[in-house]
Amino acid sequence: MEFKSSRRDDTKITDSDLSEQIKAATKDSHVRAENTELMLSYQKGQITLPQYKLLLCSLYEVYRALEDELDRSASHPSVAPIYFPQELARVEALETDLEHFFGPHWRKRITVPAATQRYAQRLREIGKQNPRLLVAHAYTRYLGDLSGGQVLGRITQKSLSLSSNEGLSFFSFPGVPSPNRFKQLYRSRMNSIDLTAEERKELLDEAVRAFEANIEMFDDLQKILSLTASTDVLKEDETTVVSQKTLYHPVFQFTVGVCVALATVGMGMYAF
Repeated sequence: MEFKSSRRDDTKITDSDLSEQIKAATKDSHVRAENTELMLSYQKGQITLPQYKLLLCSLYEVYRALEDELDRSASHPSVAPIYFPQELARVEALETDLEHFFGPHWRKRITVPAATQRYAQRLREIGKQNPRLLVAHAYTRYLGDLSGGQVLGRITQKSLSLSSNEGLSFFSFPGVPSPNRFKQLYRSRMNSIDLTAEERKELLDEAVRAFEANIEMFDDLQKILSLTASTDVLKEDETTVVSQKTLYHPVFQFTVGVCVALATVGMGMYAF
């Protein structure tokens, strides 16, 4: 499949391009998120099946909100250039993964951490009030998944000893045969969006807000960890068996869900 752009200078990137400006505006947040202990742990393969299942729950809630709003605003002049549902949409893949792990009635069994709900609420809010700001979230989420997600897929498969790709649909982009070429196209389309100085500033501020939201999730997690430090629930020993009662305890679900979601979001963001 060959991707074509409406711009002639697809590969020409300058400091005035929106994609480069987002990188510059979020540089400090990048560094702060990149050095979280949780993200580093994920890269080492320290993830369990309960954690991964809760991660999928969080990702599903975020992507459901993001893609609902992108679909609703597909004809908006700022959204249309970066609207690639066939190539990028993640909701269907996440539903496949959730059904694999939770069974046919997965919708009644999934748990969504409070921090994830707040992020999804923000996406729905701007989708209704100012769809232009969805560009910042789509760029951060999708391009991160196209890059860091590939690494995460391999780490997850190895860490969980999965013998096949079942349960890993989220990391697969069958509509994007060449991630690097597609990312160039995506940046080019995004850089072609016509913005006033004020609109550009608002979009850059929203990109920073997206990063800060993830850092806030980490802060919330740290508070919960301090409350559960005296228990055995969060031991790092991979052989530790967590009972069903503990696994579905609200505090444990919130803690682990935010932990893994933050790590994943962080890894993806750094692979632009």
